[in-house]
Amino acid sequence: MCRLFGFRSLIPSQVHRSLVSADNALAVQSKEHPDGWGVVYYVDGIPHVIKHSLGASNDQLFERVCGKIASETVVAHVRKATHGDVNVLNCHPFQFGPWVFAHNGQIPDYAKHESQLLGNVLPKWRRYILGDTDSEVIFYVFLSELEKIADIHDPAVAMDKVEQALTNTLRLIRAIISPEIDDDPLKMSVIVTNGHMLMSLCWKTTLFFSTHKKRCLDRDTCPFLSEVCESPTHDGAVNHCLVSSETLQGDNVWTAMTTGQILGVDPEMCLYHSCLDL
Repeated sequence: MCRLFGFRSLIPSQVHRSLVSADNALAVQSKEHPDGWGVVYYVDGIPHVIKHSLGASNDQLFERVCGKIASETVVAHVRKATHGDVNVLNCHPFQFGPWVFAHNGQIPDYAKHESQLLGNVLPKWRRYILGDTDSEVIFYVFLSELEKIADIHDPAVAMDKVEQALTNTLRLIRAIISPEIDDDPLKMSVIVTNGHMLMSLCWKTTLFFSTHKKRCLDRDTCPFLSEVCESPTHDGAVNHCLVSSETLQGDNVWTAMTTGQILGVDPEMCLYHSCLDL
C-alpha cells in the first residue's frame, strides 16, 4: 500500500521536516514503498508537479525538492506498486487543471473491472489517462462526478460538492466490484485539493490528521502564531491541517480517522468534517 501526505496552511510553509527529516518522514516510509514518489506544491494557485520513479529514500532530487519548496498547499506520495508498471506516469499525485489527487489502496481484480470504471469517466477526459493504474482512473471518475454538480475551475467550489463527488465515486466503485456484498473488499484513502481547499477520505485504511501542535518550534518568530496553533480548535478555524497515512514524530498532535470519515479545510481554513452514509 502507498503512503500519502497532505498539507494546507494559512501561510506558505516548508514541509521538509514532515517529508525528509522527521523520524517517520515520508522519505523513511518510502523504504517500504520504493516504487516512485511525487510532490505537488501550489504557487499563486497553480500546481507544480515533480515526480520520479526512484524510491524517495534513494533519490537526492526528493530531498532537494522538499528542502526548497514553501507553499500553502502541498501533497506528496510514495508508491508501492500494485497495479501498473513502475514508471513516472504511474506515480502520484495526479493532476488535471487545478486539481491534484493522491490515493492509497487498490481495487481488487482491477483488470476485470477496468472497462466498467472507465465508463464512468467523461469521454472528453479519457485521453488524459496516461498511466495504467486504478488510482488514476479513480481520480478521473471523481472529476467526472464533480463536473456534474460544480464548476471544477471555481477556486471557491463548495466543500459539500467535493464531498458529494467523493461519496459518489466510492459508491460507484463499491457497486462495480461487489454489487452483492455488504462487507466489500475495497480499501482506499484519498487526498484531493484544488490549492484552495483540501479534503481527505478514509475507507478501511490508516489515515491521520493534525490541526495543532504541542508546541510550535517557530513560536518565537512566527507572526501568525495563535491559540489554534497549540490547542484544538474551538470555532472551527485552524492555521494548518496535515493529513498523513502514518503519524510523523515531532510536535504535531495526531488523530486517527475512521472508515467513512471525511476531513479537510475550506479556502478560509475552516475545518470541515463529516462521515459518509452509504
